[in-house]
Amino acid sequence: MEWHVSDAQSLAIIDSEIGDHVFSPAEYEIVRRVIYATADFEYKSLIRFSERALQAGAAALAARTAIVVDVLMVQVGIAYDIQNTFANPLYCSMEALTRPQKEKTRAAWGIETLAKRYPEGIFVVGQAQTALTVLVDLIEAEEIRPALIIATPVGFVNVDHAKGRLQDSLVPHITIDNRKGNAVVAAAIVDGLIDLAWQAYGQNGNRES
Repeated sequence: MEWHVSDAQSLAIIDSEIGDHVFSPAEYEIVRRVIYATADFEYKSLIRFSERALQAGAAALAARTAIVVDVLMVQVGIAYDIQNTFANPLYCSMEALTRPQKEKTRAAWGIETLAKRYPEGIFVVGQAQTALTVLVDLIEAEEIRPALIIATPVGFVNVDHAKGRLQDSLVPHITIDNRKGNAVVAAAIVDGLIDLAWQAYGQNGNRES
């Protein structure tokens, strides 16, 4: 993202208020982005990173891996940053061409279609819990092997179960450890990851002219 003086001032306030933490520098950058986007310091204790999630995600971004998101709000939230860095293909489940199906929501059916098309993609679920459940089903069936899953859907029915299944998988992931979450949180995580990846890879000539 482009930084302005007010952004720097806000991040400085977060740094002064967040207190002690156990995050690595890269993880902390993601956490402070989420707090900045939500003004909710509780996320400090809710964000969970699997082992090497950020490393795997950054490498996948640098390799121009396709990014699949569940809702347009996430797509809009990350499109500018991705277009101005690695220019990864970016797809939204709500725009996937699918046949009508009563058994699944539109987001779930769309993300299943795109997951089978891009089985090693980066998947971002910011709102639709049903989309996360479909992804976990496909992982357990060994039909897909995502580079990274970012899952922050708010939920009251079975969302913790779906997140638990994801955490039990060997797929790199970033999740929120309770009912909280939304598309804004997901976009903040992705934007932070893009900036970290660009610092690591983009300055070495990986950007397309």
